[in-house]
This record gives sequence, C-alpha cells and structure tokens, in this order.
Amino acid sequence: MRQNPAESVYAVFEAKQSINATYVNYAHEKIESVRKLYRTSLPIPHAGGTFPAKAPIKIIGGILTFESDWTPGMGESLMTLLKKEEGVLDMGCIASHGYFNYEVEKKEYKFIQGGKPATAFLFKLISQLQFSGTVPMIDVLEYSKWLGN
Repeated sequence: MRQNPAESVYAVFEAKQSINATYVNYAHEKIESVRKLYRTSLPIPHAGGTFPAKAPIKIIGGILTFESDWTPGMGESLMTLLKKEEGVLDMGCIASHGYFNYEVEKKEYKFIQGGKPATAFLFKLISQLQFSGTVPMIDVLEYSKWLGN
C-alpha cells in the first residue's frame, strides 16, 4: 500500500486537558504511527555538483497538557510510563507542573518542575528543532503517484 510522503514533519504532539496513563499510551501509539510514514529524499543539485540525499530526521514526539491526573503531577507514575518505551516521547509539557525531555546520551528522562513550564518547554523544543536543519529535497513525483497516474 502506497502512503503519502511526509518529509516536512519535524514533530508530533498529542494535546489533552490532563495527562494520565491512557493518554500517555495513546501518544506513544500516535507518535510511532507518524514516525512510520513514508518520507522521500533526493540528491541536492548545486552549482558545483550534487550533495547526497539528506536522511530524514527523527520526528520529535511528545505530549502537551494543562494538568495531571496524578499526585504529584510529575512523579513516579509518569516516570514509570515514560520508561516503559524509553525515547518514544521525546518531551512533554504539563503546564501547571513542569516539562520533561528524554536525554538520549544519558538514556533517561529529565523532569524540570516549577517556573514557567510552557515557556521553558517552548525554548527546549526550539533548541532541538534548530539541529534539524532544512527538510530533505522532496521527490515530488512521489506525490503524483497518489493521483493514480
């Protein structure tokens, strides 16, 4: 079965009023389904020759909520769920409590609580996106296949 190309997807977030086990598990599934989308990449021609095709980046996945159904809002219950599938949820924000991110080098989650979580989370997300660079060169003919021609 042919899928539509999705080269320009940099991140996917599940947004809910509150975080709980059901929504964390749902976010895991949703993020993995987006990461499996078909993405194209072609060599990049330039005046001096051709650059090789750029490999698609890993799509950042996360969850955004206002509140938490747990007490404490960012405690062991959340950590246990996140560790179940380490690295699937790269980051998340619980606006009334804090935010978290997965540190690849340490292979662990870091919780940052208090302060201005939504703003701090936004800066963290932007800093991660800066390393993504530009999108790969899209194979536009892949899009035409969707037309059935």
